[in-house]
Order: sequence, then C-alpha cells, then structure tokens
Amino acid sequence: MAHYSKEQIADLKNDLTITDRVCGFDMQFKTTWGLFSPKAIDDGSLMLLKYLEVQATDKCLDLGCGYGVLGLTMAKQAPQGQTIMVDKDYLAVEYANKNAQLNQLPHASARLSNGFSDVPERHFDVIVSNIPAKVGNELLYIFLNDAYERLKPGGTFYVVTITGLRNFMKTGFKEVFGNYKKHKQGPAYTVASASKGP
Repeated sequence: MAHYSKEQIADLKNDLTITDRVCGFDMQFKTTWGLFSPKAIDDGSLMLLKYLEVQATDKCLDLGCGYGVLGLTMAKQAPQGQTIMVDKDYLAVEYANKNAQLNQLPHASARLSNGFSDVPERHFDVIVSNIPAKVGNELLYIFLNDAYERLKPGGTFYVVTITGLRNFMKTGFKEVFGNYKKHKQGPAYTVASASKGP
C-alpha cells in the first residue's frame, strides 16, 4: 500500500484537469478523485461519441453524466439547442456544471436526479448514457422505458455498455423501442442505439 505524506494528500485534493480534443472541439474538464475516470476521458465515452449524431438545434440529455464529457460534447454540437445532464452523485453534478462554465456552454446544465426522477421534460432529440457495468437488469429496463417516454418522435437513445451486456441491451431496446442498431462492438464496449417511432 502506498504511503502519502500530508503534503501529498493535500495535493491529491486539488482538482485534476483533462485537456483533450473531442469530436473536433478543444475541451477542458476539471475532475477529482471519486468521480468516474478522473485522469482521462474513458474509452467507452470516446467510443460512443464517434457514433453520436447531434444536430445544431437538438435538445439533448446525458443520463449519468459524471463530470460531463458526453453532455458537454453534445452541447458543443448543438449550439442552438439545450443540453441537460443528470447524475445521482452531487459531486458529479457540481463538476459537470463547473465544466459547462469552463467550456463556455451556457445552454448546458447539470442537475441531481436518480435516473430520470427529476427530468419532467419530454422533448429530447437525443439521450445518451454510458451505462455502468453493474447497474442491474431492473434499472436498465427503467432507463429504457423512461428514455422512451422522454424522447420526441424520431428521437434516439444511444448507449455504451460493457460488451457483456450487449445481448441484454439488444433485447431491451427491441422490446421497448421496437428497434435496435449496433454501431460498434469492441472487446470491452459496445455502442448501440434505438429510435422512437413517429
């Protein structure tokens, strides 16, 4: 086990900064220990972003936003739209809002919500989620149904999951949305989506 001095501990409490070019945008994210993937943007999110289609006026939602990588990238792609980010972790919400300011995205904001519990809006063009590996089948079905309810007709729900969940997601998407599209299957992650019919 590593031993840290008091000075090193104090240093560990400072914000970490990630600077990266994401989907053609130079972006900066403040993070901290205790948030998901605090030292670099995780591979699953980067993989999802390659297949995401966002129009300039879209209304977007990032479910389980962490420090805001997916949501804020969508906000860059939809400058005339609106992006809402939600997370059940108050620290994630705080950092996602901090990063919205840092990246000059006044049309993006984060709020505390357990899944969709504090998302009354029902007008989204795009919903995305980097779904945690151990979320459980019950919660996945809740997410699928709640996402379907909140999408506009023609809207799309994109997810990245561990590849082990891909068959479950395929079944769930077909059951709830009536369709399923696999964009990319890698050894670790799979990106998939489903669209709400007109």
